[in-house]
Amino acid sequence: MIARQRDENPAGIHLPLDPLPGHSSRGRLERVLRRGEFAVTTELNPPDSADPEDVYNRAKIFDGWVDAINAVDASGANCHMSSVGICALLTRMGYAPIMQIACRDRNRIAIQGDVLGGAAMGVANMLCLTGDGVQAGDQPGAKPVFDLDSMSLLETCRIMRDNGKFLSGRKLTTPPQIFLGAAVNPFAPPFDFRPIHLGKKIAAGAQFVQTQYCFDVPMFRTFMQKARDLGHTEKVFILCGVGPLASAKTAKWIRSNVPGIHIPDAIIKRLEGAQDQKKEGKQLCIDIINEVKDIAGVAGVHVMAYRQEEYVAEIVDESGVLKGRQPWKREIRRDDQMVADRLDHILHDEITETQVDMVKTAH
Repeated sequence: MIARQRDENPAGIHLPLDPLPGHSSRGRLERVLRRGEFAVTTELNPPDSADPEDVYNRAKIFDGWVDAINAVDASGANCHMSSVGICALLTRMGYAPIMQIACRDRNRIAIQGDVLGGAAMGVANMLCLTGDGVQAGDQPGAKPVFDLDSMSLLETCRIMRDNGKFLSGRKLTTPPQIFLGAAVNPFAPPFDFRPIHLGKKIAAGAQFVQTQYCFDVPMFRTFMQKARDLGHTEKVFILCGVGPLASAKTAKWIRSNVPGIHIPDAIIKRLEGAQDQKKEGKQLCIDIINEVKDIAGVAGVHVMAYRQEEYVAEIVDESGVLKGRQPWKREIRRDDQMVADRLDHILHDEITETQVDMVKTAH
């Protein structure tokens, strides 16, 4: 018999955990963070597909290495499988998704409906984002909505959860039990305003935040010092964004074309001087994790490995941030094979009597 994972409902992996005092959700990520364990999250790049296996194949490479998986909501204003759809698939298999909600594409009516729908599916974590402008994507003629922004979206979700009401004031039958997140960027000017802006998001409802990619650790240290001075680290869990760079050429392109990502010259020189730049980019990510994990107030890392997802397990393992702890891992159950065998029999085994023959026999 397979032993039950520590953070798993014994009645079914797709079911929420029992409620705990002081917790706003029934999910694993909040439990890990509130226990004081160093959390690891990552992103699942959504497929341009309607095949659920495309989602599961991308998710299973993270098994046993991350505490939650971001379901990206049309990042860069490019259309892919929806965040809600990905979350529906992930919760079905027991994964802990973070449902990203971008304000660009939906008004407050649709967003509030998505919050309820996500919570009903077992989504315990929601990340509130304003979203990139449509001009950044491959369909610039789309009409942007931006009825809400990240701040008002946080407030909306908090009101729904804590007050049990829609923005209209109409009461909810059952409020969503959700752990609220936001994004912050310590590396975009004005730098002195970033810790203050974080405070505004905390006041709006943020309980955890994921930062933009960190390639400048001294700059991040300065941000964290100011966040501590303002008392933010006592109110919110901060996960530092990290990720591998494929090459110096990639790093230069990102620095020139992706707003908000700061890559120092020293990083590019290090990659240029490496014999295997992709391997060096992975090692760079590990080195940054080892630096930021010891900064006071850092509760975890958010590993973003676009098109290099296969490196996430190696990065987490070699960085040693889990300290021997294994996050939830989907285990193969006895009934999984039974179902697979039965389907194989139905689809492929020779059937002596067809449905047509059965009808003829009946008459």
